[in-house]
Formats: sequence, structure tokens, C-alpha cells
Amino acid sequence: MAPPARRTGRPRNAEVDRAILAATRSALVELGWSKLSLGDVAARAGVAKTTLYRRWAGKNELVVDAVAVTFDELELPDRGSLRADVEGVVLQFARLLERPETKTALMAVVSESTRDTGLRDRVRAAIVDRQKRLVLLGRERAQRRGELPPDAPGTEGAAAAGRAADLIFDTIAGAVVHRSLVSGEPVDAGWAGDFTALLLDGLTGARGGAPERGGATG
Repeated sequence: MAPPARRTGRPRNAEVDRAILAATRSALVELGWSKLSLGDVAARAGVAKTTLYRRWAGKNELVVDAVAVTFDELELPDRGSLRADVEGVVLQFARLLERPETKTALMAVVSESTRDTGLRDRVRAAIVDRQKRLVLLGRERAQRRGELPPDAPGTEGAAAAGRAADLIFDTIAGAVVHRSLVSGEPVDAGWAGDFTALLLDGLTGARGGAPERGGATG
């Protein structure tokens, strides 16, 4: 029997990682992307600069990870229906974007990634691909409830399911980010309900607007 592989280096300390990532978000809010340095982050986190370089190759990687962990807070509780699940995650996502550290960090990363393909790839892997888990979970749950048809068998069915997940994620994330960070309009329960109706029912089935919600008309 072969001997177990030996670890190289000391194991990472989760508490130190959390302190560094929190310090990174704080520095972004106060300094912005261009003035943020690993030295400043290290001082805020109370660690040596070499500690950062042992974990991240540079500022790009550090900032993306600092943003990614905030999005890992998103969850998809079972609220009993696909419609309620979508409304819930839309509101949860919007509340996350209201935080100054999340808003500033995300906008900084998106801006820089338009000029840096490597950073864009890291954003996709660390944030986008990781958060598609919510879409996959929501689809599977809705299929078990009978709200959505099951995926077709085989590789073609898997490919179609993957494309559907991509489209759903892009639609929800794009709409909420644009509403919150570009238009600067509130994402409240009324908007979340109308958006979900449009997403699930399409243009011909979506209700005409928030004033008609929850009461009789005519």
C-alpha cells in the first residue's frame, strides 16, 4: 500500500481568509480599484503582505474572491412553488446588492474585466458558474413538483438543460443588476412579482403592472 501523500506548506486558516476578504471589500469602498493595494489590504486585515501573496497571485484574483464569497450567501429556500422561489431569490439578490461593499466590488470587477480577459474568465468561474447552482436547484425542485417538464434523456437533453440554466441565470442576474445598479430603482416585492410573472408567463401572459396586484379590478 502506497504511503499517503504529504502536504506541502501550512494549511490555510479560514479566519485569516475571511479577514483578508473583508478588508479587501472595505478598501474597495474607501479607495476604489485603482488605489487599492495588497499592502493596504494586509494592514487592514492585520496580516503580513506575504500572507496575501501565498494565497492570491495578485489584486485581480483577490478582489474576485472577495466578491464571490458575498454571493455564496445566496440561498434558495423551498417556498412551495417555482414562482415564490424566483421572487424570493430576486429579493435576496437585490438586498445583497444594496450593501456598499458588494455594490462597489462588483462594479469594479465588471469594469476591469472589460479590459482583462483573464479577469473575466475568473469572474465567470468564481461567481457566475458557482451561482448557477441556484438555477439548477430551482429547476430540479420545480420538476419534482410537476411545474416544469423533465429534461430529455441523453446528451442532447443535458445540453438543452445547460442552455436553459444559462439563459435563466443571465435573465435574472442581468435584470436585477441593471435595475439596482444601473437604473438605481428599487427591487421591491411588487417589482419582483411582476418580473417573475414576465419570466414565467412570457410577454403575453405577464400582468400589466403592480397597481393591479392583489385586488379586484373593474
